[in-house]
Amino acid sequence: MNNELPVIDLSAASAGPEARARLHEALHAAARDVGFFHLTGHGVTAEETAGLMRAMRAFFALPEADRLAISNLNSPHFRGYTRTGDERTGGSQDWRDQLDIGAERAARVPGPEDPGYWWLEGPNQWPAGLPELRTAALGWVERLSSVAERLLHELLAAIGAPEDFYDEAFADRPHLHLKLVRYPGSAPDGAGQGVGAHKDYGFLTLLLQDEVGGLQVEGPDGEFIDVPPLPGAFVINLGELLEVATDGYLKATNHRVVSPPGNRERFSVPFFYNPRLDARIEPVPFPHADRAPGVTQDAGNPLFAEYGRNEIKGWLRAHPGVARKYHPGLLEDAGTPVA
Repeated sequence: MNNELPVIDLSAASAGPEARARLHEALHAAARDVGFFHLTGHGVTAEETAGLMRAMRAFFALPEADRLAISNLNSPHFRGYTRTGDERTGGSQDWRDQLDIGAERAARVPGPEDPGYWWLEGPNQWPAGLPELRTAALGWVERLSSVAERLLHELLAAIGAPEDFYDEAFADRPHLHLKLVRYPGSAPDGAGQGVGAHKDYGFLTLLLQDEVGGLQVEGPDGEFIDVPPLPGAFVINLGELLEVATDGYLKATNHRVVSPPGNRERFSVPFFYNPRLDARIEPVPFPHADRAPGVTQDAGNPLFAEYGRNEIKGWLRAHPGVARKYHPGLLEDAGTPVA
């Protein structure tokens, strides 16, 4: 892995057969060898991006009492605001605050025989005095869903798989997730963990980051390298479900964020393109399957074919306050494989 991620131009997919073939070659290599790349040619305009960033900055400029009025401690669905230091990655404190947003749906309360992951469906919480945030955030979810769908189709085609193989898994009620994140500078104790090293649970993550930087990706030697922002590009990384789907041929790569120095703020917006919670991710047929090395084995992070089990496991670990308040029974099963 070089110090700069590959740059993939998605517009090449509609620029003729030769351009699309070159796109597939580059996309195949990036997804197999790195698991991260910059995406350009996605069609999202600078004006759309600026509108989202304005609404986001306005939210974090609200008084803390207004932000805490929509705390995720009010939500059994893990929606809402998390104040700085209240999220955990790898058991350690992340020095950032954030607003978690998903598809606007009615609360779903699972019955005794239902999987606990249905708690993840429910309404969002919005600040009363900032209606433009709801418009901007939900518009961003819709916009990036379209980009992610195109990208997933091209990625599957790039490895020789049917490009629509997972369309059914995303049909009807995909579990789309948006985070608006602020890193407020270094923690008082000097710890540099903006967010600790981790892999994402689902299929694809599309990250918008500002000019400050701090994102790092783990290389083959275990060392972390910086990912400087590329204006106009999203940073794309593959989630664990694509690693499971291809038996390890495609990579879900560890990444982290180092806190900006002093009191300098950093803003980022990751969008997670994930299937329905009850979707079972079948192995994708592709001609390179005999070269797949197998899924990364981690006893502390078992992976499941049923997407929702991976997702609820992560939320319970990352937000122990919400988990203890609403889901003490589910905590007992977090991290335990379920058939």
